[in-house]
Amino acid sequence: MIDQQTPSRGGATRLPVRQRTGRFLVLAVVFVCAACGLVYELELVALASYFIGDSVTQASVVLSLMVFAMGIGSLLAKRLRTRAAVGFGLIEAALALVGGTSALVLYASFAWLGEPRYAVAGFSLVIGILIGAEIPLLMTLIQRVDRQDAGGAAADLFAADYVGALAGGLAFPFLLLPVMGQLTGALFTGAVNAAAGGTLVLWVFRRDLGPRSRLLLVVVNGAVIVLLATASVLVDDFERAARRAVYGDEVRVAVQTEVQEIVLTGPGRGSLGLYLGGRLRVSSRDEHRYHEALVHPAMNGAHRRVLILGGGDGLAAREVLRYPDVTSVVVVELDPAVTRLARTDPGLSALNGHAYEDPRLTAVTGDAFAWLRATHDRYDVVISDLPDPGITASTKLYAAEFYGLVAGALEPAGRLVVHAGPPSSRPRTFWTVEASVRAGGLVTRPYRVEGRAGGLVTGPGRATDGAEEPRDWGFVLAARQTVGRLGMDPEAPPLRTLGERELLAGRRAAERARQHGVLPSTLVHPRYREEP
Repeated sequence: MIDQQTPSRGGATRLPVRQRTGRFLVLAVVFVCAACGLVYELELVALASYFIGDSVTQASVVLSLMVFAMGIGSLLAKRLRTRAAVGFGLIEAALALVGGTSALVLYASFAWLGEPRYAVAGFSLVIGILIGAEIPLLMTLIQRVDRQDAGGAAADLFAADYVGALAGGLAFPFLLLPVMGQLTGALFTGAVNAAAGGTLVLWVFRRDLGPRSRLLLVVVNGAVIVLLATASVLVDDFERAARRAVYGDEVRVAVQTEVQEIVLTGPGRGSLGLYLGGRLRVSSRDEHRYHEALVHPAMNGAHRRVLILGGGDGLAAREVLRYPDVTSVVVVELDPAVTRLARTDPGLSALNGHAYEDPRLTAVTGDAFAWLRATHDRYDVVISDLPDPGITASTKLYAAEFYGLVAGALEPAGRLVVHAGPPSSRPRTFWTVEASVRAGGLVTRPYRVEGRAGGLVTGPGRATDGAEEPRDWGFVLAARQTVGRLGMDPEAPPLRTLGERELLAGRRAAERARQHGVLPSTLVHPRYREEP
């Protein structure tokens, strides 16, 4: 049973520290707890986007639930105001435990149970309730230290809270993620949270605690810190087991960069697989279908200078370099770790035909949008091999403004090709990309390619079971002006069906590709496969 201690009206007279020192310590703990609380929020948003996708939706759901829950927590905390010190200590211990282990639990839920949608919602509500309960109790404690008016106390409290939130918001992407990673970073944050809350109550407000309350807080906070520390020691083993559950038993490269998590599997009994940010980017079993279809239709024409946006894996460059009259290829990749892996990993470099050893290829690290804005060079062909258009983080790379920049980088007779997502399962996304390309000042010719034998494809998608993968890839071929050999007519209305007409754009390119030893069956409709 918790001792019920009613603080005297004498304010700071019962505190073991001076009034000014006590006020500073309370505000310092407010700062720390606010920083930890925002880290938990950002952690949930990042994990929800990583595991479920669509970061805008996930951020909206997580933040809305947390703000709603904070209101509930504030109401519930009214019952603890007469025991503010012990109540705050227990709430911080609970928040440290739940927030610190949230990343581990969500990762486990994703690895062994599937999509953790309900777990994300549950953590959002629980963490929100606990964060909301802090403010009323802290208001009581700061007035217990410094007998100022309620308005002045609230101003000090919220100032420390907002500045702490700023520190947490900056620490999450610039310190915790790159230095510790998501799992260890969350565990460390929980330990700091428990230590700060427990130290404040057990030191500054220890005279408000009875023996039982003091013992309870020592045991609870100590247990939480020990549990989080133990979990941080075992986190590497946990990550390896979870990765095996998600990616299979043949994970041989797993690294968290400043941009994303990179996982490389195989080759072994299965195919070589490259996962970027939890999404399957490359599968050696059928990547040739995707990359041949992406590259060769656009190469039907002048192609001495080629620009590849994305494609740090080197596979699109492999197809471009098949053409002996190509004089230069520039690859603009955001994550230098991808190009480094494509250059040095034996399996991936063999798959891309050692493209990075070709003197015609130049790799540039940078954001494609910013790079296009700064460049003054012109190219015969621009290949957009960027993340799936369904990923919110890549939205600007599929906007009309982006394609306007691409148009400015094209020679007068130059061509652009864009991976626009699976038209069969996401037709709205596909046609939105096509419309954005036209809005950027280009004329378009959409086309599609099926997966293996018309079945599921394992190209750019998620690390999920095959039932959720697309059955095809969709592309948009575009140019600054009418190019007759591509069958592009700017006066014709945009095509609204995907069938034989769209694939005619790749027919002559397939014939050209045949001269370089590339099977044309991946580029054209089955009707034309029997033609000599």
